[in-house]
Amino acid sequence: MGREIFSPAFGNRPSYLVGRDQLLDRLLTGLSSTPGSRDRSVVMLGQRGSGKTVLLWELAELATKHGYVVAAPTVASEGMTERIVEKVQEAGERLIAPRPGARVSSGSFGALGFTVGLEFSREVQETKSFQFKLTQLVRRLNAHGHGILILIDELQANSPEVRQLVTVYQEMIGEGLDVALVLAGLPGAVSATLNDRVLTFLNRASKVELGPLATSDVQSFYERAFAELGVRIGGDRVRGLARATQGSPYLLQLLGYNISLRLPDGGDLTDEIMRNAICAAEDDFENDVCGTTLAALSGQDIAFLQAMARDNGSSRMSDIAGRMKQSPDYAQKYRKRLIDAGVISAAGHGYVTFAIPYMREHLRKMAFDL
Repeated sequence: MGREIFSPAFGNRPSYLVGRDQLLDRLLTGLSSTPGSRDRSVVMLGQRGSGKTVLLWELAELATKHGYVVAAPTVASEGMTERIVEKVQEAGERLIAPRPGARVSSGSFGALGFTVGLEFSREVQETKSFQFKLTQLVRRLNAHGHGILILIDELQANSPEVRQLVTVYQEMIGEGLDVALVLAGLPGAVSATLNDRVLTFLNRASKVELGPLATSDVQSFYERAFAELGVRIGGDRVRGLARATQGSPYLLQLLGYNISLRLPDGGDLTDEIMRNAICAAEDDFENDVCGTTLAALSGQDIAFLQAMARDNGSSRMSDIAGRMKQSPDYAQKYRKRLIDAGVISAAGHGYVTFAIPYMREHLRKMAFDL
């Protein structure tokens, strides 16, 4: 039962989506806007464990119920464009399946290169570009009254496949076709994509940042979830658990899962069980999120963060520069890099703070190990 409610793995879909209802409503409202609206072109950024993939799958399910043909979340990697075409064909076929034995060989649709349903002729399949195929699919589905939603996950910087997709998407928007696009990725990859000179169109897209969950939403979820598991938990403890997640959807799942492992048949959540579960969840989070994030940074990026980790709260930029034995201008360069990467955030004039839960603690452990 605990495994059904809590799913602490990247990309897994938990039983409940916590604290993102308003954002989903906003995204669905954007789909109902006029083709070409900036709310139909969305760039979503969030750190590891912020729930990007889960949110994309929820949006895919809801949009499908509203009659959209959805290219389910596709990872931005080699072969992405071909998979998008295949996903649009597969989803669209369920809505405009041809009559048994029907074959289109002439007329307006036949001229677009289709044979039956959304199947392309051999000539089109073998000789035409991804851009041509996707545009023809969108035109045909629009003619049947269906809009198209394309969802991209794990956006990569300097991706030729993303360039191809965004270029043809911009052309389809110019044609007035009913098509929408949502791109999701880590802050650094999103920043690099938006700064790509070929993709300046995306700077007019709607930006969505997946911030921390509200403590009250996490607490409400835990109360309901543990009641289903037969775990008895007092008000102070459930508030403590909610605060321990620091608003991270991944930590929420990790912590709940660790408690369910320790109380598989229900029972009372004691202080000892709670402490052990929090420690285990923090260790997993530091390894999966903090460690992975640091592995992608430079030595000087990490030196900046280690200088920050000496403070218990927000860090003053002048103190960071002094600890690094560098000039303020030098430290400012790394401040911008780390903000763009979503690792830190501004905390008032001249101050910064960690944007990733438990990063300070993880860096202090690293320093101790050295």
